[in-house]
Amino acid sequence: MTKSNWNVGWPRFLAGLFLICVIFCIFVKYYNHDYMYTNQHTLKGKYEFEGKGLHTGKKVHMMVEPAPKNFGIQFKRSDLGESAPLVEACVDYVSATARGTTLDKQGVTVLTLEHLMGALYGMHIDNALITLDAPEVPILDGSAKPYADAFSKDGLVEQNAPRKYLVLDRKVVCRNEKGSEMVVLPDDHFSIDVMIDYNSKVVGCQYARFETDTDFVKEIAPCRTFVFLHELEPLFKYNLIKGGDLDNALVIVENPVPQEELDRLAGIFNVKRLERVPEGYLSHTSLRFQNECARHKLLDVLGDFSLVGYPIKGKVIAYKSGHSINTTIARELRTLAQKQFRRRWMEQ
Repeated sequence: MTKSNWNVGWPRFLAGLFLICVIFCIFVKYYNHDYMYTNQHTLKGKYEFEGKGLHTGKKVHMMVEPAPKNFGIQFKRSDLGESAPLVEACVDYVSATARGTTLDKQGVTVLTLEHLMGALYGMHIDNALITLDAPEVPILDGSAKPYADAFSKDGLVEQNAPRKYLVLDRKVVCRNEKGSEMVVLPDDHFSIDVMIDYNSKVVGCQYARFETDTDFVKEIAPCRTFVFLHELEPLFKYNLIKGGDLDNALVIVENPVPQEELDRLAGIFNVKRLERVPEGYLSHTSLRFQNECARHKLLDVLGDFSLVGYPIKGKVIAYKSGHSINTTIARELRTLAQKQFRRRWMEQ
């Protein structure tokens, strides 16, 4: 090749290589992720967790283990004996949504499952058996990080069965008297946009997003539950957070508090000293993300939407989301999914 031909050909080669890289990145972002999860997946091993329930305060030992294809996610209460029915992770069994999601099937209850379910759903795990020796899933550090770290370490097992997606053909809208709003729009992929506003100068208006290329393990799973300082006294008074402590929640301090009051709280939580840091949180921990509160609410949406029972292709937009509105719209989505699969069966 002559020098003049080289000078012409080399830039063309680089331009072509660049174009190929751009096309590949677009493919990975918009197509490859869904392709990877065409089939169902389960866990590679068994995983054990120990802790206490946030609301009951009871110690619990929990095992999460692989399950066969089409099994779904099911809970087993080993403390109730072999005659107790398995509880499917299904919105049909939601019985309460006050500061957590509760399932109840024939008197067998499972409390505060949203962080665990968020991890399973966010990591595309379709089939698993979860065994507990108490009624409540352990709160651990208040996030899904312990679950996500354990599951991601070993990877998943692809199963010889297709995932059944709910493909929306119309938008679904829900509003409630608390000012919460949620809409799910038809789309080729699954995504969530969450916006929160507590009229708080500390939290402010926060936004978080989850889409097909989001690294759930790093970006969503570590985000912890949170509570405002003024909410703690009533919650303790009415025994609503018997297992709550400073190891499993961010505490938001909206206004300066006298040090003697913080010292009293330090005694309740059995820590040496507490202070209000300039950012407006108790000093026992630091934020993992500037919008950690919004990311945690997104984790809750994932956990509650997992109860639809089918992965979803749709765009979720949530404003001031909570377990009540999450599960209300999940019920409607499950009804649409059942109609969709019934129609397909009749057409075959």
